[in-house]
Amino acid sequence: MASKADSSNFAQAEKRRDTDHESFLAHKRMRWLKISAVLCLIVVISYFLVDVEPRHNGGTWYGYTLGTIGALLIAWLSVLGIRKRNISEGKWSLKAWTSAHVYLGLALIVIGTMHTGFQLGWNVHTLAWALMMLVIVSGIYGISVYAALPRALSNNMREMTRKQMVEGLAALDRQLDSAAQPLDRMEADAVINATQQDAFRAGLLARLTGSYPRCATKRALKAFPDGALNKHEEKVASLLRKRKSQLGQIRRHMRYKALLEVWLFIHIPATIALLAALTAHIVSVFYYW
Repeated sequence: MASKADSSNFAQAEKRRDTDHESFLAHKRMRWLKISAVLCLIVVISYFLVDVEPRHNGGTWYGYTLGTIGALLIAWLSVLGIRKRNISEGKWSLKAWTSAHVYLGLALIVIGTMHTGFQLGWNVHTLAWALMMLVIVSGIYGISVYAALPRALSNNMREMTRKQMVEGLAALDRQLDSAAQPLDRMEADAVINATQQDAFRAGLLARLTGSYPRCATKRALKAFPDGALNKHEEKVASLLRKRKSQLGQIRRHMRYKALLEVWLFIHIPATIALLAALTAHIVSVFYYW
């Protein structure tokens, strides 16, 4: 008969397993979504109840209050990049921190905008607000792709590693080099151009769109139209079709990876720019106070 200690350990293991499979968006029954929603509700209600003269803007006592809350939130949430290097369990695990980062980051849309009192212009104050919105929008994109693309990436790999996909392509190239020996010069050159083209040499636009108009393998296939092909040409055409399929798998892998990572090239620099603009905003406010 199992002891109470064994039952307790089993229950803890089950709870830990459920937590491991829980999305950071649903962490602790969406605790941080609820906290952020309550915070936004308080800000919106107070915005319409508080009477300030001559009108709401960042320079009123209410505007300073929201500005202080927003600035502290921005500084705190910016620490996530450092926090990622120190993963731990418990109350402030990486999952809990990320959940707070997402939902409190979204709450900044309300806090930051109410802080401005909708008084926007061509100045450093509006620049800080605009950069904050850029950081939030890029973060929303990041959440979206991380929710959808990992499964597509896994399905595309078909239980193959990146190394195995590359090795498969290299094996096809060796077969093509051998099969192309009996071909005439024009056909052989088309095959050589295809096998010598670097599958991983592509610009950012090609990686993001998955479009490769200069694909040498596609051009090589045009040299072997269906119909009057001898047995050597038919073998090469079959290998080229396999190469095209393998290239498609590799390029889809590259596209999904690019879509997963490209937002960071906006999110991180924009966050750094936001911190700089926020500092300038705060310094200028105190300077002219």
